[in-house]
Amino acid sequence: MNRTLFCISVCLLPFLLAAQTPSATEIIKRSDEKLRGKTSYGEMTMTIVRPTWSREVGFKSWSKGSEKALILITGPKRDKGSVFLKRDKEMWNWRPTIGRTIKMPPSMMMQSWMGSDFTNDDLVKESSAIDDYTHKLLGSEKVQGLDCWKVELTPTRDAAVVWGR
Repeated sequence: MNRTLFCISVCLLPFLLAAQTPSATEIIKRSDEKLRGKTSYGEMTMTIVRPTWSREVGFKSWSKGSEKALILITGPKRDKGSVFLKRDKEMWNWRPTIGRTIKMPPSMMMQSWMGSDFTNDDLVKESSAIDDYTHKLLGSEKVQGLDCWKVELTPTRDAAVVWGR
C-alpha cells in the first residue's frame, strides 16, 4: 500500500512556548483553533489543471466555527450562483439552473467538488485532524526565529480519510 507521509510543521504563538514542549495532540488542537477561528470570510479563485484542459472557479466563503459554512460560486458563468451550505454534518447545494436545493447524501461526501481534487468532505471538514488521527511528535526546530514542531498524524482505524500518515 502506498503511504503518504503527512507531517505538519506547526508554528504557534508564544503562549504555547512553555518550559516544556506541548504534546503532539495539544499542538494540533491549538493549530486547528487558530486556523478555524470563530468566524471567517474569504474570496478565492481555484485553478483546476488537467492534462487536456484547465478552468478557474471563483468563490466566496463564510464560516462560523466548524459547524456552519457557506460557499457562493462567483464564476465561471455556467456555475455562477451555485451555493453550498454546511450545517453541522449536513451539506446542502442550491443549483440555480434547476431552481432547487439538494441535500447531499453521505455517499457523495468523498466525490470531487467542482471537478477539483477537493472532495465535498474537504469542504465540510467531517474528518477531524484532532479526532480521526493519532498524533506523534517527530521533532522541533526553529523556523524564521520561531519554535516549530513536526507532528505525524496517523488515521485511526475507523477514520474515513485517504491519507496513510
